Amino acid sequence: MKWLKGIYLVIDPNQEWEVLLGKLHAALKGGVNIVQIWNHWQPHLGRHSKLKFISEVKALADPFGVPVLMHDDWELALDAGLQGVHFDEVPDKFHLVKKALPTRFIGLTVGNDLELIAWAEEQALSYISFCAVFPSSSVSSCELIDQENISLARKITRLPIFLSGGIQTGNLARLKHLSFDGIAVISGILSAANPEEAVRQYWKKLKALEIAR
Repeated sequence: MKWLKGIYLVIDPNQEWEVLLGKLHAALKGGVNIVQIWNHWQPHLGRHSKLKFISEVKALADPFGVPVLMHDDWELALDAGLQGVHFDEVPDKFHLVKKALPTRFIGLTVGNDLELIAWAEEQALSYISFCAVFPSSSVSSCELIDQENISLARKITRLPIFLSGGIQTGNLARLKHLSFDGIAVISGILSAANPEEAVRQYWKKLKALEIAR
């Protein structure tokens, strides 16, 4: 299975779709490596409409060879033919998820619980993501990470490690002492006037930290 790394973009389908898809396309041109669709929809939106939006996201990402993952709703990911799913917490009956998605990416948000990181390694997940590295309003549900635990994670797991939460081009240098494979970003790209250029600026900073595409 492909080793996941680089810039991981999370998009919110509760926003205006035409504008969001335009920003997504620009970000893909800038060099985004992974896209996650947040499980945050307009109230009462039907499954057919969700699948339509997901198909449009996939149609944009496929020419760039960028995998699209669904947040939490693994059955929707399966129905839409997506490349995987990301969980904020370990789902009930996780064994059923693994059975249903045997060849797809499965990622997990971890906090400061080292036992959870060890569990992810034992389950051979596709990657883990630490949240939140810096304070951020968009990740208010995450605990603030003790960066020492990111260093300890490298001794516990061989899985790709992503960092998320309040990461901006201006504070990436503060992570230079850590070993990680990529960053997850929302507002730093999607709130930018030029998402394509924003991604390029993130890559400029990541290359300085010797994070490769």
